[in-house]
Amino acid sequence: MKYFVILFAFLSITVSCTNQKSIDKLPDSEVLGLIYSEAEKSSESYENLRYLTTNYTKRLACYPQSIEAARWAKSVIDKMYLDQVFLQEALVMNWKRGSQETAYIQVNEKTIPVNVCALGRGIATPEKGIEAGVIEVNGLDELSLLPKSKVEGKIIFLNQAMNPNLENPFQAYGEAAGQRFMGPIMAAERGAVGTVIRSLTTAIDEFPHTGVTRKPDNELTVPAVCIATKHANLLSDMLKQNPDLKFNFKTDCKNLPDTTTYNTIGEITGTEFPNEYIVIGGHLDAWDNSPGAHDDGGGCMQAIEVLRIFKELGIKPKRSIRAVMYMDEEISQGGGRTYAEQAKQRGEIHLAAIESDRGVAQPLGFSIDASPEKIEEIASWGELFKPYNINVFIAGGGGVDIAPLKDQGTVLMGLLTDPEHYFDYHHSANDTFDKINRSEMQKGAATMAALVYLIDKYGLK
Repeated sequence: MKYFVILFAFLSITVSCTNQKSIDKLPDSEVLGLIYSEAEKSSESYENLRYLTTNYTKRLACYPQSIEAARWAKSVIDKMYLDQVFLQEALVMNWKRGSQETAYIQVNEKTIPVNVCALGRGIATPEKGIEAGVIEVNGLDELSLLPKSKVEGKIIFLNQAMNPNLENPFQAYGEAAGQRFMGPIMAAERGAVGTVIRSLTTAIDEFPHTGVTRKPDNELTVPAVCIATKHANLLSDMLKQNPDLKFNFKTDCKNLPDTTTYNTIGEITGTEFPNEYIVIGGHLDAWDNSPGAHDDGGGCMQAIEVLRIFKELGIKPKRSIRAVMYMDEEISQGGGRTYAEQAKQRGEIHLAAIESDRGVAQPLGFSIDASPEKIEEIASWGELFKPYNINVFIAGGGGVDIAPLKDQGTVLMGLLTDPEHYFDYHHSANDTFDKINRSEMQKGAATMAALVYLIDKYGLK
């Protein structure tokens, strides 16, 4: 028996060395072909995502399920026999939703239930809820013009919709997201008792889309909920007919002392420059009202898939390659800050970081946060990606989790994907596994793996 174990180990090493030698001799175009081919034929990451979104549905970083999900992710990576796999403790904000939110429109004797959910870091209503008249405004600019005498004692209904005519839905999201972040504070300053905020999606559906709001330490704020777009339209229409209607909502959320969770990290150590790192990652946390398939379980499984592709093809990188499943992107970014702080303390050199956090739809290319010279250097590899319809290499943000690495001179990149339907799912119960296309998800992982291969081979000047 011992003889066969030794023989198997010898053959494994021989095959690995042979693969590495053959990879080294291949032109870049052929290596990329192998990477894309290996990704396309595998369903491992896809099935891992199915398991994650089925078994760990409430993965908000401050929930116990986030720790369970981190340990599960570590068990997945452990089976890959990498050079390092570990959990990294991180301190995160601790916001709990509490009981299920309720809301209804009251017109005369008629009660019409509507779908709402509380905002992360928001505060609770009184135990009996809030009932008051409603003032509708189209965003923060209109709210800022309202006199206190008109707002006092009322609920502010922020009904600015994402602009469906903009080519880039992320731009539309950015233009409307301020009402969710600052609306409750501005309403409180004018004497309002609560806020109802239109969900940030261009879809007209019954899913409330949550998100974080600002929780000031020494400023006023009021309880807030986001309302499903179908019900936002209903409320708006009814206000035109019945300006004196009442709105009632109740929330039970709490802001508690910070708590501990974990980033999950897997590493292939570099053969020549082990202290130089290329990071790929996503965030394992997801809103507690959502399975988090696109945002961002899929991005995490893509990061793991990059390591699997390297291992399967026998690619031994010169620099260390890390997959990081960050925690707490949604609330306070504690996982990303912790990773960057500890990397700096250890004197690690982070050459580049790639984040997948725009859904796992058809990949288009990369946004790059770096000097014009480095952007041009990365874009010079564009011809190699054209056979796979990857054509976008532009200046732009890298991602929330990797942003703290910028101070260390790291080139930050975000995987860009087709954004058409992303906000149909974002931060809602609609972000489910059945919305994932396996082939598109795998192509995104291959696109990241290909760029990691080129950065590792040539470095960045």
